[in-house]
Amino acid sequence: MDFIGREGVTVNPYLRLRDKELKTIHNASMELLSDPGVEVSHEEAADIFAKAGATVTKSERAKGTWVVKIPEKLVLQALETAPSQVTLGARNPEHKLILDGETPRVYFGSGSETNNILDTSLEEFTSTSDPDKKLKFPVYKRRRGMVADLCAAARLGEHLEHLDFFIRPVNIQDDDISEDSKDANKFYACLNNMTKHVMAGLTDLNQLDNIIRMGEIITGGSEQLKENPVMSFITCVNKSPLQLEGDSTEKMLSIIKRDMPVVLSSSPQGGSSAPIDEVGMVAQINAEILAAVTLSQLAHPGAKVIYGSVPVRARMDNLHDMYGAPEFNQYNIDCVQMARYYKLPCYSTGGVADAKVPGIQATAEKVFSHLYVSMSGPQLLHYAFGLLEETQTFSFEQAVLDNQHIGMVKTLMQPPEVSQDAVSYGLDVVRKVMDTSHRLFARYARKRIHSGQLFLAYPFEGGEIQDETMEHVKAETQRILSEPVDHLPGATSDQIFAEIPGILERIK
Repeated sequence: MDFIGREGVTVNPYLRLRDKELKTIHNASMELLSDPGVEVSHEEAADIFAKAGATVTKSERAKGTWVVKIPEKLVLQALETAPSQVTLGARNPEHKLILDGETPRVYFGSGSETNNILDTSLEEFTSTSDPDKKLKFPVYKRRRGMVADLCAAARLGEHLEHLDFFIRPVNIQDDDISEDSKDANKFYACLNNMTKHVMAGLTDLNQLDNIIRMGEIITGGSEQLKENPVMSFITCVNKSPLQLEGDSTEKMLSIIKRDMPVVLSSSPQGGSSAPIDEVGMVAQINAEILAAVTLSQLAHPGAKVIYGSVPVRARMDNLHDMYGAPEFNQYNIDCVQMARYYKLPCYSTGGVADAKVPGIQATAEKVFSHLYVSMSGPQLLHYAFGLLEETQTFSFEQAVLDNQHIGMVKTLMQPPEVSQDAVSYGLDVVRKVMDTSHRLFARYARKRIHSGQLFLAYPFEGGEIQDETMEHVKAETQRILSEPVDHLPGATSDQIFAEIPGILERIK
């Protein structure tokens, strides 16, 4: 049967951990879940654990909190009912994603609700040593993100061929957007400008019904939305170390009751909220995610949950997140292997730069994790487009650069074709060339190039001045943003605006 949906890239996964080491980390996580256990700040969740056989006691340190000690048998039972395959739909069926916890098919997406937009302009400068020599260099300026920027980011992502799914990369901070209208605006801004899958966190639980209703209007009804979930949710259920946070737990329980896909995300910081050493970090984050998975399956067996690993490392001078460190990649690769050990689809992290602007540092930090983490085979690799300054800033131009680099990574990871037909063709070509006087393969190479299967020249290459690259990138960004997109049909938008309050008329 033919595969329907986005291809992504299926890798032969790089294995950092051996089978014995995976079992050792699993056992360590089980020990943490039984001692000291997990602190739960949600009464219903504590009751669910207690009824299933966990040991639950009121915390002596924090009011409204329970200490839950989860036996391994509950975790294993939950893993039996948690689906290994989760489908993420899209307005265009060709963009559907099939996440299989046992198949290392990698999809790349955007992510992080950044506060800042980095605007890029090109200005002319005169050389001090040669006044007749004038050069263009990029000049950068930060500003706060607005809903118009989110619309533009979705339009850009629609046309970035290597972006497989979209997570809002902009925190919309317009003065006329309130906390209770934020969700409706951000989901509509994405879905109206994007036919790929849209994923986001929920700001206000009271808006969940409105967001699901938006999806029903777009897909044609409740059952149609379940069959084609054009949106999914992210819940940061865990507060490290080893806590299930009340508000996010409530959101997760509400989302799974509505049978919608949800990422169960944990983001401990090595050196502050988690051990900085690799084994301690991975044992802790794995325990945290498994606690959330267990709760989800106890509450709603078969809930469509995704193992959401977002481990980071602390800078020890200021305790900011540090994404460019090698340890960041090690943490993430180990988590991908743990998710596959449990046959759960994995949402992993890569492609973030600590650098504040595009350039050599950003490229090195991003490509390092684009390549290294994706080789481990996560189903979803988020944060991969446009993020700078940890996850504080989004750059349209950087997203265009990242798209090109991810395309190179995808090409690099394509499996070789070692079939008998391929071997026969290769031998035939060698024999034909050996029978000529010039002994050159250029004629046959051109055929491969014209087939579109070979990587061509880097499209943003500059001349003697390195930053000429940004001039090409700026032009390409403007070209992409001028391209039309397939907006929601007028009648669909009209119905959404009629039924769901708070969406700004100017983004219709």
